[in-house]
Amino acid sequence: MSEESLPADALPEYAERVLDVAELIPPGRVMTYGDIAEWLEEGGPRQVGRVLALYGGAVPWWRVMRADGVLLPGHELDALVHYRAEGTPLKEASRASAGHLPRVDMRRARWDGGERAEGHT
Repeated sequence: MSEESLPADALPEYAERVLDVAELIPPGRVMTYGDIAEWLEEGGPRQVGRVLALYGGAVPWWRVMRADGVLLPGHELDALVHYRAEGTPLKEASRASAGHLPRVDMRRARWDGGERAEGHT
């Protein structure tokens, strides 16, 4: 059965697993697309990104990001509101950077998935 023929309320199993991990990330912390793929021991950053693009609206999507800490293009301001509300560590942008938007301080904000829930896969 292809994704296009799935019932509206059904998700592919891999997508459910990605979204479950995204929901586990604590407020103020982030994981990269690659971190989630590594945790699941399946897929890669692009597959995780695709799942979030298609199905991630109901989970804290702003907590999953690129490894360089750059805010998600097209969603920067929405994400920034969440980061500030949650106290996510940020690196303020220099005046030379495009749009003067901060980046997430990955060294301080990255979550390694410690205290994983049992049966995460």
